[in-house]
Amino acid sequence: MAHESTPHFHNTQGLPRIEVGSKEFMCVGALPPFDHPHIYIDMGKDNETVCSYCSTLYVFNPQLAPGTSEPLSAVYHSEAA
Repeated sequence: MAHESTPHFHNTQGLPRIEVGSKEFMCVGALPPFDHPHIYIDMGKDNETVCSYCSTLYVFNPQLAPGTSEPLSAVYHSEAA
């Protein structure tokens, strides 16, 4: 159940940047049915990265709890979860 352990984020609002509390996560683009392939992103030693599909800038914020984001509305909750 990778979805339960790997946070998923989306950028349906078209925000210029999303702060995340995890360096490893999945980007889904916009909410389905307008999503892109759900890709795994690992920032490694970096503190920011850009999704290669939707160009969302993700910035690691260590003050956020793992799996959360700023804005919180960017957390993707699958209906199947």
